[in-house]
Amino acid sequence: MPQYIHPFGTILIRVAITTTLFFVLHRFWINEKIEKKDLLLLAACGLFGVVINQELFFLGLSITTPINASLIMIMTPVLVFVISFFLSHESVTWQKILGLVLGSAGALLILGGKGFSFNSGTVWGDFLILVNATSFAIYLVIVRPLMKKYHPLTVIKWVFFFGLIPVFFFGLGQFNQVDWTNLPPQIWACLAFIVICTTFFAYLLSILALRSVHSSVVGAYIYLQPVVATIISISLGRDHITLEKVVSAMLIFSGVYLVSFAGGTKMYAKPETEPDSDDMVLE
Repeated sequence: MPQYIHPFGTILIRVAITTTLFFVLHRFWINEKIEKKDLLLLAACGLFGVVINQELFFLGLSITTPINASLIMIMTPVLVFVISFFLSHESVTWQKILGLVLGSAGALLILGGKGFSFNSGTVWGDFLILVNATSFAIYLVIVRPLMKKYHPLTVIKWVFFFGLIPVFFFGLGQFNQVDWTNLPPQIWACLAFIVICTTFFAYLLSILALRSVHSSVVGAYIYLQPVVATIISISLGRDHITLEKVVSAMLIFSGVYLVSFAGGTKMYAKPETEPDSDDMVLE
């Protein structure tokens, strides 16, 4: 982007193909029906998890800088934890708070020396990225109750279906501008990677995870992205190991561990109202 395919056209391609894959996989594996009363919540998940999440991220990234976007996305796990606490009755523990602080510190350390700049020229893009992060946090929280009731494939199929409708209208114009006959092989390979790996598998695995753990745990793993990116860059010879990167990785891994696995005394716990995962209803 944008030399071969513009952003909204790319989003239409990835959402349309991924939706088709989910429908085909669901038809031959699960073929589960949903209740009409859950359609509105599924539509909201599609709006927050697909439409606002993807459209605003690409739009914001075109206005701000990649490092600004990376730093703002660090807010996602914190937003997930706060929203989850108020809407999903998630308990507050010292371990989770400490884990979020350590993860944020590690991500800031690994990203902070790369020349970020918040100024009037990037403020609109920065705001869009923040709305994008908030939208994805809301999605992770509101989609989890559906996991108690339906199979993950059923949920993600309908989430993408409802998300595809507005994405189609936003991206159709840019999609029609693509010169398909002159796309180089490497661009086809990149497009396939975006659709299969960073869309189909990313959404499928995250929603499978939500079946077993709280939304804040899934959100906390976003802190691992700069670590993985650094490891890949080093393995390709485009970066080198420094003490700063090692300390950052240790902080991030410690933070993710505390949020994911460490127990602890509850500072405040709301009444548990959600059914256990063993009580999931399959129609």
